[in-house]
Amino acid sequence: MTSSRTYVIGHKNPDSDSICSAIAYARLREAQGMEGVQPARAGTLNRQTEFVLEELAVNPPQLLTDVHPRVCDVLSPSLVTVPPDAPLSRALELFHLHNIRTLPVVDAERHPLGMLYLKQLSERFLVPRQASEIRKVRASLNAIATCLQGSLLNAQGADRIEDLHLYVGAMDSATFKDRMRERDDVRQTVLITGDRRKILDQAVELGVRLLVVTGDLPIPEEVAAMARENDVSILTTGFDTATATWLARLSTPVECLLGDTFPTIGERERLEDLRLKLTHSEVPGVIVLDGDKRVVGVATKSNLLQPSPIKLILVDHNELSQSVSGADRVEILEVVDHHRLGNFHTDQPIRFINQPLGSTCSVVATLYRQARLTPDRATAALMLAGLLSDTVILKSPTTTDIDRELATWLSDLSGYGVQEFGQRIFAAGSSLGAYPTTRDLVLADFKEFTVDEEKIGIGQVEVVNFTEFYDLKKAIHEALQELKKQRDLMMIGLLVTDIVKETSLFLALGNKDLPYRMAYPQLEENLYELKGVLSRKKQLAPHLLKALKN
Repeated sequence: MTSSRTYVIGHKNPDSDSICSAIAYARLREAQGMEGVQPARAGTLNRQTEFVLEELAVNPPQLLTDVHPRVCDVLSPSLVTVPPDAPLSRALELFHLHNIRTLPVVDAERHPLGMLYLKQLSERFLVPRQASEIRKVRASLNAIATCLQGSLLNAQGADRIEDLHLYVGAMDSATFKDRMRERDDVRQTVLITGDRRKILDQAVELGVRLLVVTGDLPIPEEVAAMARENDVSILTTGFDTATATWLARLSTPVECLLGDTFPTIGERERLEDLRLKLTHSEVPGVIVLDGDKRVVGVATKSNLLQPSPIKLILVDHNELSQSVSGADRVEILEVVDHHRLGNFHTDQPIRFINQPLGSTCSVVATLYRQARLTPDRATAALMLAGLLSDTVILKSPTTTDIDRELATWLSDLSGYGVQEFGQRIFAAGSSLGAYPTTRDLVLADFKEFTVDEEKIGIGQVEVVNFTEFYDLKKAIHEALQELKKQRDLMMIGLLVTDIVKETSLFLALGNKDLPYRMAYPQLEENLYELKGVLSRKKQLAPHLLKALKN
Protein backbone atom coordinates (compact mmCIF):
# COMPACT_ATOMS: atom_id res chain seq x y z
CA MET A 1 0.00 0.00 0.00
CA THR A 2 1.23 3.51 -0.86
CA SER A 3 2.42 5.54 2.17
CA SER A 4 0.03 8.20 3.42
CA ARG A 5 0.53 11.75 2.19
CA THR A 6 -1.36 14.99 2.66
CA TYR A 7 -1.53 17.56 -0.12
CA VAL A 8 -2.26 21.22 0.52
CA ILE A 9 -3.94 22.28 -2.70
CA GLY A 10 -5.85 25.21 -4.13
CA HIS A 11 -8.58 25.37 -6.74
CA LYS A 12 -8.49 24.55 -10.42
CA ASN A 13 -6.91 27.25 -12.64
CA PRO A 14 -4.87 28.44 -9.64
CA ASP A 15 -3.92 32.09 -9.17
CA SER A 16 -1.00 33.43 -7.17
CA ASP A 17 -2.91 33.46 -3.88
CA SER A 18 -3.89 29.81 -4.36
CA ILE A 19 -0.32 28.66 -5.08
CA CYS A 20 1.43 30.83 -2.50
CA SER A 21 -1.00 29.98 0.28
CA ALA A 22 -0.63 26.23 -0.47
CA ILE A 23 3.15 26.42 -0.16
CA ALA A 24 3.10 28.63 2.94
CA TYR A 25 0.47 26.58 4.75
CA ALA A 26 2.23 23.29 3.97
CA ARG A 27 5.38 24.75 5.52
CA LEU A 28 3.41 25.85 8.59
CA ARG A 29 1.79 22.44 9.14
CA GLU A 30 5.16 20.73 8.67
CA ALA A 31 6.69 23.03 11.28
CA GLN A 32 3.82 22.07 13.58
CA GLY A 33 4.68 18.39 13.28
CA MET A 34 2.35 17.13 10.55
CA GLU A 35 4.04 14.30 8.63
CA GLY A 36 3.85 13.69 4.90
CA VAL A 37 2.41 17.12 4.10
CA GLN A 38 3.36 18.86 0.86
CA PRO A 39 1.98 21.61 -1.39
CA ALA A 40 0.30 20.79 -4.69
CA ARG A 41 -1.56 22.55 -7.48
CA ALA A 42 -4.63 21.57 -9.47
CA GLY A 43 -3.74 23.31 -12.70
CA THR A 44 -1.20 25.22 -14.78
CA LEU A 45 0.64 28.20 -13.32
CA ASN A 46 -0.18 31.57 -14.81
CA ARG A 47 2.54 34.02 -15.83
CA GLN A 48 2.17 36.10 -12.70
CA THR A 49 2.67 33.11 -10.41
CA GLU A 50 5.60 31.89 -12.49
CA PHE A 51 7.27 35.26 -11.94
CA VAL A 52 6.72 35.08 -8.16
CA LEU A 53 8.20 31.57 -7.86
CA GLU A 54 11.16 32.41 -10.09
CA GLU A 55 11.81 35.64 -8.20
CA LEU A 56 11.82 33.80 -4.85
CA ALA A 57 13.63 30.69 -6.16
CA VAL A 58 10.79 28.44 -4.98
CA ASN A 59 10.00 25.24 -6.86
CA PRO A 60 6.46 24.96 -8.25
CA PRO A 61 4.21 22.62 -6.26
CA GLN A 62 3.50 19.16 -7.63
CA LEU A 63 0.78 19.11 -10.28
CA LEU A 64 -2.24 16.99 -9.31
CA THR A 65 -5.03 16.89 -11.86
CA ASP A 66 -6.75 13.87 -10.35
CA VAL A 67 -6.73 12.42 -6.82
CA HIS A 68 -9.23 9.62 -7.37
CA PRO A 69 -8.10 6.60 -5.32
CA ARG A 70 -6.19 4.17 -7.53
CA VAL A 71 -5.81 0.41 -7.30
CA CYS A 72 -2.12 0.80 -6.44
CA ASP A 73 -3.06 2.94 -3.42
CA VAL A 74 -4.73 0.06 -1.60
CA LEU A 75 -2.59 -2.92 -2.64
CA SER A 76 -0.74 -4.98 -0.08
CA PRO A 77 3.05 -4.55 -0.38
CA SER A 78 3.54 -8.33 -0.27
CA LEU A 79 3.01 -10.28 -3.47
CA VAL A 80 2.82 -14.08 -3.55
CA THR A 81 3.01 -15.86 -6.92
CA VAL A 82 3.76 -19.35 -8.16
CA PRO A 83 5.52 -20.56 -11.35
CA PRO A 84 3.55 -22.63 -13.87
CA ASP A 85 5.55 -25.83 -13.31
CA ALA A 86 5.05 -25.82 -9.54
CA PRO A 87 2.90 -28.74 -8.28
CA LEU A 88 -0.49 -28.11 -6.75
CA SER A 89 0.95 -29.10 -3.38
CA ARG A 90 3.23 -26.05 -3.50
CA ALA A 91 0.28 -23.81 -4.33
CA LEU A 92 -1.71 -25.16 -1.39
CA GLU A 93 1.30 -24.64 0.83
CA LEU A 94 1.45 -20.99 -0.24
CA PHE A 95 -2.28 -20.54 0.31
CA HIS A 96 -1.88 -21.78 3.88
CA LEU A 97 1.42 -20.04 4.62
CA HIS A 98 0.25 -16.58 3.59
CA ASN A 99 -3.43 -16.97 4.48
CA ILE A 100 -4.59 -16.00 0.99
CA ARG A 101 -7.42 -17.17 -1.27
CA THR A 102 -6.02 -16.17 -4.67
CA LEU A 103 -2.66 -16.99 -6.20
CA PRO A 104 -1.38 -15.64 -9.55
CA VAL A 105 0.58 -17.99 -11.81
CA VAL A 106 3.38 -16.08 -13.54
CA ASP A 107 6.21 -16.75 -15.95
CA ALA A 108 9.87 -15.96 -15.33
CA GLU A 109 9.32 -12.27 -16.17
CA ARG A 110 6.28 -12.01 -13.88
CA HIS A 111 3.77 -11.84 -16.71
CA PRO A 112 0.44 -13.43 -15.74
CA LEU A 113 -0.54 -16.87 -17.02
CA GLY A 114 -3.63 -17.29 -14.88
CA MET A 115 -5.07 -17.33 -11.40
CA LEU A 116 -5.63 -20.08 -8.84
CA TYR A 117 -8.59 -19.77 -6.49
CA LEU A 118 -8.49 -21.72 -3.23
CA LYS A 119 -12.24 -22.33 -3.22
CA GLN A 120 -12.24 -23.83 -6.73
CA LEU A 121 -9.23 -26.04 -6.00
CA SER A 122 -10.77 -27.25 -2.77
CA GLU A 123 -13.98 -28.19 -4.52
CA ARG A 124 -12.08 -30.00 -7.23
CA PHE A 125 -9.73 -32.03 -5.06
CA LEU A 126 -11.52 -32.33 -1.75
CA VAL A 127 -15.12 -32.72 -2.89
CA PRO A 128 -14.96 -35.08 -5.89
CA ARG A 129 -18.25 -35.90 -7.54
CA GLN A 130 -17.24 -39.42 -8.68
CA ALA A 131 -14.84 -42.02 -7.35
CA SER A 132 -13.05 -42.14 -10.71
CA GLU A 133 -12.22 -38.45 -10.37
CA ILE A 134 -10.20 -39.17 -7.24
CA ARG A 135 -7.80 -41.35 -9.22
CA LYS A 136 -7.07 -38.85 -11.98
CA VAL A 137 -3.72 -37.06 -12.00
CA ARG A 138 -2.40 -34.86 -14.78
CA ALA A 139 1.31 -34.52 -14.20
CA SER A 140 4.80 -35.50 -15.30
CA LEU A 141 6.88 -38.15 -13.56
CA ASN A 142 9.32 -35.47 -12.46
CA ALA A 143 6.46 -33.49 -10.92
CA ILE A 144 5.32 -36.55 -8.98
CA ALA A 145 8.90 -37.21 -7.85
CA THR A 146 9.23 -33.61 -6.67
CA CYS A 147 5.96 -33.75 -4.80
CA LEU A 148 6.86 -37.04 -3.12
CA GLN A 149 10.46 -35.92 -2.49
CA GLY A 150 11.58 -39.17 -4.11
CA SER A 151 14.14 -40.55 -6.56
CA LEU A 152 13.32 -41.85 -10.04
CA LEU A 153 14.81 -44.99 -11.54
CA ASN A 154 14.62 -45.86 -15.21
CA ALA A 155 12.82 -42.60 -15.94
CA GLN A 156 11.34 -42.50 -19.43
CA GLY A 157 9.86 -39.21 -20.69
CA ALA A 158 9.92 -37.85 -17.18
CA ASP A 159 9.17 -34.26 -18.24
CA ARG A 160 6.13 -35.13 -20.34
CA ILE A 161 2.80 -34.19 -18.76
CA GLU A 162 0.41 -37.12 -18.93
CA ASP A 163 -3.09 -38.11 -17.84
CA LEU A 164 -2.49 -40.78 -15.21
CA HIS A 165 -4.60 -42.88 -12.84
CA LEU A 166 -3.67 -43.63 -9.23
CA TYR A 167 -3.95 -47.11 -7.68
CA VAL A 168 -2.78 -48.52 -4.37
CA GLY A 169 -1.46 -52.06 -4.21
CA ALA A 170 -3.04 -52.96 -0.86
CA MET A 171 -4.80 -56.22 -1.73
CA ASP A 172 -3.97 -59.85 -2.31
CA SER A 173 -1.65 -60.28 -5.29
CA ALA A 174 -4.12 -62.53 -7.13
CA THR A 175 -6.93 -60.05 -6.73
CA PHE A 176 -4.63 -57.25 -7.83
CA LYS A 177 -3.56 -59.10 -10.96
CA ASP A 178 -7.15 -59.84 -11.94
CA ARG A 179 -8.23 -56.26 -11.36
CA MET A 180 -5.39 -54.82 -13.40
CA ARG A 181 -5.96 -57.17 -16.32
CA GLU A 182 -9.53 -55.95 -16.52
CA ARG A 183 -8.36 -52.37 -17.06
CA ASP A 184 -7.40 -50.82 -20.35
CA ASP A 185 -5.36 -48.03 -18.79
CA VAL A 186 -2.43 -50.02 -17.39
CA ARG A 187 0.09 -47.86 -19.27
CA GLN A 188 -1.43 -44.82 -17.56
CA THR A 189 -1.28 -46.33 -14.10
CA VAL A 190 0.67 -44.97 -11.14
CA LEU A 191 0.83 -47.83 -8.65
CA ILE A 192 1.69 -47.00 -5.06
CA THR A 193 2.69 -49.81 -2.73
CA GLY A 194 5.19 -50.93 -0.06
CA ASP A 195 7.49 -54.00 -0.04
CA ARG A 196 4.85 -56.41 -1.41
CA ARG A 197 7.09 -58.49 -3.63
CA LYS A 198 4.35 -60.16 -5.63
CA ILE A 199 2.59 -56.84 -6.25
CA LEU A 200 5.91 -55.38 -7.40
CA ASP A 201 6.54 -58.27 -9.78
CA GLN A 202 3.02 -58.11 -11.24
CA ALA A 203 3.19 -54.32 -11.67
CA VAL A 204 6.39 -54.36 -13.73
CA GLU A 205 5.22 -57.45 -15.63
CA LEU A 206 1.94 -55.69 -16.58
CA GLY A 207 3.88 -52.55 -17.58
CA VAL A 208 2.45 -49.81 -15.38
CA ARG A 209 3.64 -46.29 -16.15
CA LEU A 210 5.11 -45.60 -12.71
CA LEU A 211 5.72 -47.84 -9.71
CA VAL A 212 5.97 -45.91 -6.45
CA VAL A 213 7.61 -47.80 -3.57
CA THR A 214 6.98 -46.16 -0.21
CA GLY A 215 8.84 -46.11 3.11
CA ASP A 216 12.29 -45.88 1.45
CA LEU A 217 12.13 -49.68 1.06
CA PRO A 218 14.75 -51.33 -1.18
CA ILE A 219 13.92 -52.34 -4.75
CA PRO A 220 14.77 -56.00 -5.53
CA GLU A 221 17.24 -56.22 -8.40
CA GLU A 222 14.98 -58.62 -10.32
CA VAL A 223 12.14 -56.07 -10.13
CA ALA A 224 14.42 -53.28 -11.32
CA ALA A 225 15.68 -55.38 -14.21
CA MET A 226 12.19 -56.31 -15.40
CA ALA A 227 11.14 -52.66 -15.07
CA ARG A 228 13.91 -51.67 -17.46
CA GLU A 229 12.80 -54.30 -19.95
CA ASN A 230 9.12 -53.17 -19.81
CA ASP A 231 9.83 -49.41 -19.72
CA VAL A 232 8.39 -49.09 -16.22
CA SER A 233 9.69 -46.14 -14.20
CA ILE A 234 10.21 -46.62 -10.47
CA LEU A 235 10.07 -43.96 -7.79
CA THR A 236 11.17 -44.48 -4.20
CA THR A 237 9.92 -42.18 -1.48
CA GLY A 238 10.25 -41.94 2.30
CA PHE A 239 6.54 -41.22 2.74
CA ASP A 240 4.15 -43.95 3.77
CA THR A 241 1.56 -45.25 1.32
CA ALA A 242 -1.32 -43.09 2.55
CA THR A 243 0.73 -39.89 2.47
CA ALA A 244 2.30 -40.72 -0.88
CA THR A 245 -1.14 -41.32 -2.39
CA TRP A 246 -2.43 -37.99 -1.11
CA LEU A 247 0.64 -36.07 -2.32
CA ALA A 248 0.57 -37.75 -5.71
CA ARG A 249 -2.89 -36.28 -6.28
CA LEU A 250 -1.37 -32.88 -5.65
CA SER A 251 1.49 -33.25 -8.11
CA THR A 252 -0.39 -31.70 -11.02
CA PRO A 253 1.51 -28.61 -12.27
CA VAL A 254 -0.57 -25.53 -11.62
CA GLU A 255 -0.46 -24.54 -15.30
CA CYS A 256 -2.76 -27.52 -15.98
CA LEU A 257 -5.37 -26.09 -13.63
CA LEU A 258 -5.72 -22.66 -15.21
CA GLY A 259 -8.78 -21.45 -17.05
CA ASP A 260 -8.73 -19.81 -20.47
CA THR A 261 -9.40 -16.33 -19.12
CA PHE A 262 -8.69 -14.39 -15.94
CA PRO A 263 -9.57 -10.83 -14.88
CA THR A 264 -6.87 -8.15 -14.76
CA ILE A 265 -6.75 -4.45 -13.97
CA GLY A 266 -4.05 -1.78 -14.27
CA GLU A 267 -2.50 -0.50 -11.05
CA ARG A 268 -3.25 3.10 -12.08
CA GLU A 269 -6.94 2.44 -12.75
CA ARG A 270 -9.50 3.89 -10.36
CA LEU A 271 -10.90 1.96 -7.43
CA GLU A 272 -14.35 2.46 -8.94
CA ASP A 273 -13.26 0.37 -11.94
CA LEU A 274 -12.08 -2.37 -9.58
CA ARG A 275 -15.39 -2.22 -7.74
CA LEU A 276 -17.27 -2.79 -10.99
CA LYS A 277 -15.08 -5.76 -11.96
CA LEU A 278 -15.49 -7.46 -8.60
CA THR A 279 -19.19 -6.71 -8.40
CA HIS A 280 -19.98 -8.14 -11.82
CA SER A 281 -17.76 -11.20 -11.54
CA GLU A 282 -17.88 -14.38 -9.50
CA VAL A 283 -14.11 -14.46 -8.96
CA PRO A 284 -12.83 -13.34 -5.54
CA GLY A 285 -9.78 -11.51 -6.88
CA VAL A 286 -8.35 -9.62 -9.83
CA ILE A 287 -4.73 -9.65 -11.00
CA VAL A 288 -3.16 -6.17 -10.89
CA LEU A 289 -0.66 -5.25 -13.63
CA ASP A 290 1.90 -2.48 -13.96
CA GLY A 291 2.64 -0.53 -17.13
CA ASP A 292 4.73 -3.40 -18.49
CA LYS A 293 1.92 -5.92 -17.93
CA ARG A 294 3.76 -7.52 -15.02
CA VAL A 295 1.91 -8.73 -11.95
CA VAL A 296 2.24 -6.38 -8.97
CA GLY A 297 -0.56 -7.67 -6.80
CA VAL A 298 -4.01 -9.16 -6.37
CA ALA A 299 -7.01 -6.97 -5.57
CA THR A 300 -10.01 -8.35 -3.70
CA LYS A 301 -13.15 -6.87 -2.18
CA SER A 302 -11.28 -6.29 1.06
CA ASN A 303 -9.05 -3.79 -0.79
CA LEU A 304 -12.12 -1.71 -1.51
CA LEU A 305 -12.45 -1.11 2.23
CA GLN A 306 -8.93 0.31 2.55
CA PRO A 307 -8.79 4.09 3.00
CA SER A 308 -6.99 6.08 0.34
CA PRO A 309 -3.48 7.14 1.41
CA ILE A 310 -4.12 10.54 -0.16
CA LYS A 311 -5.59 13.23 2.10
CA LEU A 312 -6.27 16.86 1.22
CA ILE A 313 -6.11 20.26 2.84
CA LEU A 314 -8.03 22.73 0.68
CA VAL A 315 -6.87 26.34 0.47
CA ASP A 316 -8.43 29.33 -1.30
CA HIS A 317 -11.71 27.47 -1.99
CA ASN A 318 -14.32 25.38 -0.21
CA GLU A 319 -16.52 24.16 -3.05
CA LEU A 320 -15.89 20.72 -4.51
CA SER A 321 -16.85 21.98 -7.96
CA GLN A 322 -13.65 24.08 -7.83
CA SER A 323 -11.50 21.30 -6.35
CA VAL A 324 -9.15 18.89 -8.03
CA SER A 325 -10.95 15.97 -9.64
CA GLY A 326 -11.57 13.17 -7.14
CA ALA A 327 -11.52 15.40 -4.05
CA ASP A 328 -14.92 14.00 -3.08
CA ARG A 329 -13.41 10.48 -3.00
CA VAL A 330 -10.65 11.13 -0.46
CA GLU A 331 -10.50 12.45 3.08
CA ILE A 332 -10.39 16.24 3.44
CA LEU A 333 -8.66 17.17 6.68
CA GLU A 334 -8.82 20.97 6.67
CA VAL A 335 -10.06 24.00 4.75
CA VAL A 336 -8.34 27.38 4.84
CA ASP A 337 -10.19 30.01 2.81
CA HIS A 338 -11.54 33.55 2.52
CA HIS A 339 -14.47 32.99 0.13
CA ARG A 340 -18.18 32.48 0.67
CA LEU A 341 -19.29 29.08 1.96
CA GLY A 342 -20.28 26.52 -0.67
CA ASN A 343 -21.96 23.11 -0.71
CA PHE A 344 -19.32 21.34 1.31
CA HIS A 345 -19.94 18.12 3.29
CA THR A 346 -17.62 15.77 5.17
CA ASP A 347 -18.09 12.48 7.00
CA GLN A 348 -16.00 13.60 9.97
CA PRO A 349 -15.51 16.94 11.76
CA ILE A 350 -12.65 18.88 10.19
CA ARG A 351 -10.65 22.01 10.85
CA PHE A 352 -12.42 24.75 8.86
CA ILE A 353 -10.87 28.22 8.86
CA ASN A 354 -12.63 30.92 6.85
CA GLN A 355 -11.96 34.59 7.45
CA PRO A 356 -13.29 37.61 5.52
CA LEU A 357 -9.86 38.85 4.51
CA GLY A 358 -8.53 39.95 1.15
CA SER A 359 -6.56 36.79 0.44
CA THR A 360 -5.98 33.26 1.67
CA CYS A 361 -2.34 34.22 2.22
CA SER A 362 -3.62 36.76 4.75
CA VAL A 363 -5.45 33.96 6.56
CA VAL A 364 -2.31 31.79 6.55
CA ALA A 365 -0.22 34.68 7.85
CA THR A 366 -2.59 35.07 10.82
CA LEU A 367 -2.18 31.34 11.52
CA TYR A 368 1.60 31.77 11.67
CA ARG A 369 1.09 34.48 14.24
CA GLN A 370 -1.36 32.42 16.27
CA ALA A 371 1.17 29.56 16.31
CA ARG A 372 3.90 32.01 17.41
CA LEU A 373 5.99 30.98 14.43
CA THR A 374 7.88 33.47 12.30
CA PRO A 375 8.02 32.53 8.60
CA ASP A 376 11.38 32.60 6.88
CA ARG A 377 12.13 35.28 4.32
CA ALA A 378 10.97 33.29 1.27
CA THR A 379 7.74 32.13 2.92
CA ALA A 380 6.95 35.67 4.04
CA ALA A 381 7.56 36.89 0.49
CA LEU A 382 5.25 34.18 -0.88
CA MET A 383 2.43 35.25 1.43
CA LEU A 384 3.04 38.90 0.58
CA ALA A 385 2.85 38.10 -3.15
CA GLY A 386 -0.44 36.21 -2.78
CA LEU A 387 -1.88 38.99 -0.62
CA LEU A 388 -0.90 41.75 -3.07
CA SER A 389 -2.16 39.76 -6.05
CA ASP A 390 -5.60 39.05 -4.60
CA THR A 391 -6.10 42.57 -3.22
CA VAL A 392 -4.70 44.27 -6.36
CA ILE A 393 -1.92 45.87 -4.32
CA LEU A 394 -4.37 46.67 -1.49
CA LYS A 395 -6.74 48.58 -3.86
CA SER A 396 -9.49 45.96 -4.04
CA PRO A 397 -12.64 46.54 -1.95
CA THR A 398 -11.94 43.14 -0.40
CA THR A 399 -8.91 44.66 1.35
CA THR A 400 -9.25 44.98 5.11
CA ASP A 401 -7.21 46.81 7.72
CA ILE A 402 -5.86 43.41 8.75
CA ASP A 403 -4.57 42.86 5.20
CA ARG A 404 -2.79 46.22 5.23
CA GLU A 405 -1.18 45.48 8.59
CA LEU A 406 -0.17 41.98 7.46
CA ALA A 407 1.32 43.38 4.26
CA THR A 408 3.57 45.65 6.31
CA TRP A 409 4.56 42.75 8.60
CA LEU A 410 5.35 40.43 5.69
CA SER A 411 7.20 43.21 3.86
CA ASP A 412 9.45 43.75 6.87
CA LEU A 413 10.14 40.01 7.18
CA SER A 414 10.82 39.46 3.48
CA GLY A 415 12.57 42.69 2.53
CA TYR A 416 10.19 43.31 -0.40
CA GLY A 417 8.45 46.67 -0.62
CA VAL A 418 4.67 46.53 -0.93
CA GLN A 419 4.19 48.91 -3.89
CA GLU A 420 7.35 48.00 -5.81
CA PHE A 421 6.85 44.24 -5.41
CA GLY A 422 3.15 44.52 -6.23
CA GLN A 423 3.76 46.48 -9.42
CA ARG A 424 6.36 43.95 -10.58
CA ILE A 425 3.95 41.09 -9.88
CA PHE A 426 1.17 42.62 -11.99
CA ALA A 427 3.52 43.75 -14.74
CA ALA A 428 4.71 40.15 -15.14
CA GLY A 429 1.19 38.87 -15.80
CA SER A 430 -0.38 41.79 -17.64
CA SER A 431 0.46 40.75 -21.21
CA LEU A 432 -2.62 39.02 -22.63
CA GLY A 433 -0.83 37.92 -25.79
CA ALA A 434 1.74 35.97 -23.78
CA TYR A 435 -0.72 33.13 -23.14
CA PRO A 436 -0.31 30.09 -25.46
CA THR A 437 -3.94 30.29 -26.63
CA THR A 438 -6.94 32.52 -26.03
CA ARG A 439 -8.56 29.60 -24.23
CA ASP A 440 -5.59 29.53 -21.81
CA LEU A 441 -6.08 33.27 -21.26
CA VAL A 442 -9.75 32.82 -20.33
CA LEU A 443 -9.04 29.84 -18.06
CA ALA A 444 -5.95 31.33 -16.37
CA ASP A 445 -8.09 32.43 -13.38
CA PHE A 446 -11.52 30.95 -14.00
CA LYS A 447 -14.16 29.98 -11.47
CA GLU A 448 -17.61 28.45 -11.75
CA PHE A 449 -20.60 29.35 -9.57
CA THR A 450 -24.08 27.84 -9.20
CA VAL A 451 -27.33 29.77 -9.59
CA ASP A 452 -30.61 27.87 -9.19
CA GLU A 453 -28.88 24.61 -10.25
CA GLU A 454 -27.44 26.38 -13.31
CA LYS A 455 -23.74 27.14 -13.66
CA ILE A 456 -22.00 30.37 -14.61
CA GLY A 457 -18.27 30.84 -15.23
CA ILE A 458 -16.21 33.98 -14.70
CA GLY A 459 -12.56 34.45 -15.61
CA GLN A 460 -10.42 37.41 -14.61
CA VAL A 461 -7.19 38.96 -15.88
CA GLU A 462 -5.39 42.10 -14.78
CA VAL A 463 -3.88 44.57 -17.26
CA VAL A 464 -2.25 47.99 -17.16
CA ASN A 465 -4.49 49.27 -20.01
CA PHE A 466 -7.28 47.93 -22.25
CA THR A 467 -5.49 48.32 -25.61
CA GLU A 468 -4.38 44.69 -25.88
CA PHE A 469 -7.80 43.46 -24.79
CA TYR A 470 -9.54 45.24 -27.66
CA ASP A 471 -7.02 43.72 -30.08
CA LEU A 472 -7.91 40.22 -28.80
CA LYS A 473 -11.61 40.85 -28.15
CA LYS A 474 -12.90 38.83 -31.13
CA ALA A 475 -10.73 35.81 -30.32
CA ILE A 476 -11.70 36.00 -26.63
CA HIS A 477 -15.38 36.11 -27.64
CA GLU A 478 -14.97 32.93 -29.70
CA ALA A 479 -13.14 31.16 -26.85
CA LEU A 480 -15.97 32.12 -24.46
CA GLN A 481 -18.59 30.76 -26.86
CA GLU A 482 -16.75 27.44 -27.14
CA LEU A 483 -16.29 27.08 -23.37
CA LYS A 484 -19.91 28.01 -22.69
CA LYS A 485 -21.07 25.18 -24.92
CA GLN A 486 -18.52 22.62 -23.71
CA ARG A 487 -19.23 23.22 -20.03
CA ASP A 488 -22.97 23.75 -20.41
CA LEU A 489 -22.90 27.15 -18.71
CA MET A 490 -25.88 29.50 -18.43
CA MET A 491 -23.50 32.45 -18.62
CA ILE A 492 -19.78 32.97 -19.14
CA GLY A 493 -17.61 36.05 -19.00
CA LEU A 494 -14.10 37.44 -18.70
CA LEU A 495 -13.48 40.32 -16.29
CA VAL A 496 -10.58 42.44 -17.56
CA THR A 497 -9.32 44.69 -14.75
CA ASP A 498 -7.15 47.78 -15.32
CA ILE A 499 -5.18 48.01 -12.08
CA VAL A 500 -3.95 51.51 -12.94
CA LYS A 501 -7.36 53.11 -13.56
CA GLU A 502 -8.99 50.77 -11.00
CA THR A 503 -11.82 49.80 -13.29
CA SER A 504 -12.89 46.78 -15.37
CA LEU A 505 -14.48 45.68 -18.62
CA PHE A 506 -16.66 42.57 -18.66
CA LEU A 507 -17.11 40.55 -21.85
CA ALA A 508 -20.07 38.26 -21.13
CA LEU A 509 -22.27 35.80 -23.01
CA GLY A 510 -25.63 34.68 -21.62
CA ASN A 511 -29.37 34.72 -22.18
CA LYS A 512 -31.14 37.49 -24.08
CA ASP A 513 -32.12 39.23 -20.87
CA LEU A 514 -28.52 39.47 -19.60
CA PRO A 515 -28.11 43.16 -20.59
CA TYR A 516 -31.15 44.05 -18.46
CA ARG A 517 -29.92 42.02 -15.48
CA MET A 518 -26.32 43.30 -15.59
CA ALA A 519 -27.23 46.81 -14.36
CA TYR A 520 -23.91 48.13 -15.73
CA PRO A 521 -23.47 50.30 -18.85
CA GLN A 522 -23.26 48.29 -22.09
CA LEU A 523 -20.51 49.69 -24.31
CA GLU A 524 -21.28 47.35 -27.22
CA GLU A 525 -22.80 43.93 -27.73
CA ASN A 526 -21.75 41.58 -24.87
CA LEU A 527 -19.32 44.17 -23.44
CA TYR A 528 -20.01 46.04 -20.20
CA GLU A 529 -18.15 48.78 -18.32
CA LEU A 530 -17.78 48.13 -14.60
CA LYS A 531 -16.30 51.29 -13.12
CA GLY A 532 -14.64 50.80 -9.78
CA VAL A 533 -14.99 47.01 -9.93
CA LEU A 534 -11.76 45.22 -9.09
CA SER A 535 -12.93 42.12 -7.25
CA ARG A 536 -14.69 39.18 -8.83
CA LYS A 537 -15.31 37.66 -5.41
CA LYS A 538 -16.73 40.64 -3.53
CA GLN A 539 -18.19 42.79 -6.29
CA LEU A 540 -19.00 40.98 -9.54
CA ALA A 541 -19.89 37.44 -8.40
CA PRO A 542 -22.35 38.46 -5.64
CA HIS A 543 -24.02 40.93 -8.03
CA LEU A 544 -24.42 38.30 -10.78
CA LEU A 545 -25.58 35.56 -8.43
CA LYS A 546 -28.33 37.88 -7.19
CA ALA A 547 -29.21 39.30 -10.61
CA LEU A 548 -29.44 35.92 -12.33
CA LYS A 549 -31.35 34.17 -9.54
CA ASN A 550 -34.77 32.89 -10.68
